[in-house]
Amino acid sequence: MKTRLIGAILAIVLAAAGAVVLIGYVNSADARAADGAAMVPVFVVTNEVPLGTPAEQIGEFVTVKKIPALAAVPGGVEKLSELTGQVSDAALQPGEQLISSRWVEPAALAARGEVDLPEGMQSVTITLPVERAVGGAIKAGDTVGIVVAATAKVNGSSEEVLMTKQTFHKVLVLAVQQGTTVLANEDPEAEAVPEPVSALMVTLARTTPDIEEIVWGQQFGTVWLTLEPENADESGSHVVDGNVVFQ
Repeated sequence: MKTRLIGAILAIVLAAAGAVVLIGYVNSADARAADGAAMVPVFVVTNEVPLGTPAEQIGEFVTVKKIPALAAVPGGVEKLSELTGQVSDAALQPGEQLISSRWVEPAALAARGEVDLPEGMQSVTITLPVERAVGGAIKAGDTVGIVVAATAKVNGSSEEVLMTKQTFHKVLVLAVQQGTTVLANEDPEAEAVPEPVSALMVTLARTTPDIEEIVWGQQFGTVWLTLEPENADESGSHVVDGNVVFQ
């Protein structure tokens, strides 16, 4: 009798403990479900964001929407100010949530050579000796000035004059590739040995009329590039010939 009584008491205790555990689990599950169903605000892309878009311009491409917490992507941007000074490292499509991992420093993007061609422009590549391309310091994303030196006739004169002028300012660099000079070997069966880098292929973005002038300068004269940031002073540019240099 005593054993049966103890067994009954243990059964009641175990049943009560089980009920407590079950109730706790159900309550926590309800809480988890409630948390997942809670609506949270997120930034959603409404119009395609081009690669390299500055974060300061992102406001026109996104809107705030409330979605269930479970649908929010980890790493979402809570404030646009978090992205200040950065650029998009890929084209963002409508419907995407704005996440911080898709934004990088401008220098990081430029180092990859990923600069989009601006709408309405064309790209043209010119090959220059390193010393005429700022010693090879130019990279994608920079803006450069273009100086052309050539022999040409002036104002209908029959006399050709050597002249130099900075013809364009703040031209966007889309890409830079290094080239090598390969010298022919006297032994036709031997492999040519590449010399150290001696030239750069620089791809520029410009309009049709400007490209025509750049190609003319490259074909019939010589072209030099300057590293010309946005705050560079463009004033004082003029045609230079020997009279100007030695006056």
